[in-house]
Amino acid sequence: MEFDPQRCLVIGEVAQAHDGSLGTAHAYIDAIAKAGAGAVKFQTHIASAESTPQEPWRVRFSYQDASRYEYWKRMEFTEEQWLGLKRHAEEKGLEFLSSPFSLEAARMLQRIGMKAWKVASGEVANAPLFAFMAETRLPMMISTGMSAIGEIDAAVARVQSAGVPLAVMQCTSAYPCPPEKVGLNMLEIFRSRYACAVGLSDHSGTIFPGLAAATLGAELVEVHVTFSRECFGPDVPASITTAELKTLVEGVRFNERMRASAVDKNKMADEMAPLRDLFTKSIVAEVDLPSGAVLTPEALSVKKPGTGIPADRLPSMIGRRLRRPLAAGEMLSESHLVEEAVFQAPGR
Repeated sequence: MEFDPQRCLVIGEVAQAHDGSLGTAHAYIDAIAKAGAGAVKFQTHIASAESTPQEPWRVRFSYQDASRYEYWKRMEFTEEQWLGLKRHAEEKGLEFLSSPFSLEAARMLQRIGMKAWKVASGEVANAPLFAFMAETRLPMMISTGMSAIGEIDAAVARVQSAGVPLAVMQCTSAYPCPPEKVGLNMLEIFRSRYACAVGLSDHSGTIFPGLAAATLGAELVEVHVTFSRECFGPDVPASITTAELKTLVEGVRFNERMRASAVDKNKMADEMAPLRDLFTKSIVAEVDLPSGAVLTPEALSVKKPGTGIPADRLPSMIGRRLRRPLAAGEMLSESHLVEEAVFQAPGR
């Protein structure tokens, strides 16, 4: 997996949107692929390896789980099931990603053949997990939603000292994230500070930050997805629908074509010449004018099409004499005019 500065990788983040249903997880893969994204991302939880029964609820959202630990337990899939999800994603042309939340989860993901690591915001300071990932020498994407610059510096140093391809992702762990906290300014700060690829892990629940990040040159844009905003789950308020994901992908690709294509205004004007004739104006007679009439401002106006004497030459026509009659609305041409201006204002 490479971070391509010419083509932004759009990642559809499923997270816990599957609500523990393997079938729903597979359905998300189909929908994300249909939307045109380049990758699908899950979260790999092994309750006993990452949590204790005493872990408090951040927000009590579940009607069936007595504790946060029980919720993580219900989100688990077996190694065989994860392998099936990975194979399905690859059959659909998607990169398969999943953030491990324990060393055991990372080891399992390694066994099924991960091609890159996504480090969740809460795991940036997890030294054993970081060391394991770096040893695999697979590309790493680091979310920074809970980290100060010093902690990010340390994480980046660990990855770069191992010579591992790296992308640092601006992230704000607010669900949903208001526009004032998206932090697009951090993209250029990360790029210049770490000399690496950058991305946005967005939780705004809209497509706008992703479009903006791609326009600013981000190599990665990650968004949470849901089938509907009426679905169940803690991430729904911070998610976009799979239909909106399609619009986001289309917008990112549109932006890439714009950014890659410089416009030459002179060349474009030449190409627009036929259209210019239709939309610009020419000098015409405002009233019937006899042969020999001297042209005055009241005698002329400008109207479409622009196939005659251009409208911007109107001042130079004042004072010219007609060689032959000109009907109201008829387009003026050089053949209508005597060669020299003859009009003199009274008293000159």
